Amino acid sequence: MVNTSSAAWEGWNNLGYEARVRILRHWTDQLSPECRAMVEFQCRNAMEHVAKVELMPGPTGETNELYSAGRGMFVVTADSDAPLVAVVGQIAAALVTGNTIFVCLPADFVLSAKELITQLEKSGCAGGVISAINNDQLADLVSHPAVAGVAYTGKLSTTQALARQLAARDGLLAQLISETDFARLPVIGSPTYSLRFVTERTRTINITAVGGNATLLELGSGEEH
Repeated sequence: MVNTSSAAWEGWNNLGYEARVRILRHWTDQLSPECRAMVEFQCRNAMEHVAKVELMPGPTGETNELYSAGRGMFVVTADSDAPLVAVVGQIAAALVTGNTIFVCLPADFVLSAKELITQLEKSGCAGGVISAINNDQLADLVSHPAVAGVAYTGKLSTTQALARQLAARDGLLAQLISETDFARLPVIGSPTYSLRFVTERTRTINITAVGGNATLLELGSGEEH
């Protein structure tokens, strides 16, 4: 499952924000008004806060860009009494920022993980971008060193247990994004929530021709012509 999700990540991350937003907005056609508003909220804020490419200063003939990319694979999970809109917000924020996700939901949750996958793949998500996992697979995935983080909605005690589990594992430092307030959703409802799912990268493009470089060196050599 990890290999499948990892293979899907590069294509999904390289798809770009605008394409991912179109897919998620298509998904909203299958959602309730409250959930539709949450997806739109996450997409809008991601486009404002993390989608822009920033041009940085550099030498003549070189372009330096600062941009954000998805961190990789996230686990999205919640307690049975968590509101669906919270889970939808987690999924939307993780996907719009370029991550692939594993969804683990209780058997008595209002909507199953497989139903969510069907909706998203019908809306344009490629296979492997979102995967359903069972409760007995959750601990192994949280402990897997390739998983970039966990987005969880539920009790404080479970949040603490997940934090200890992530801290004890080997590999890259993982992000725990937890929401415990079902009424106000202050974490998921933050305009900068999408920042928790991204990493910053830089891209350098040298656009100076070889002849141009040679001329510049020649001009600085002090030789007469």
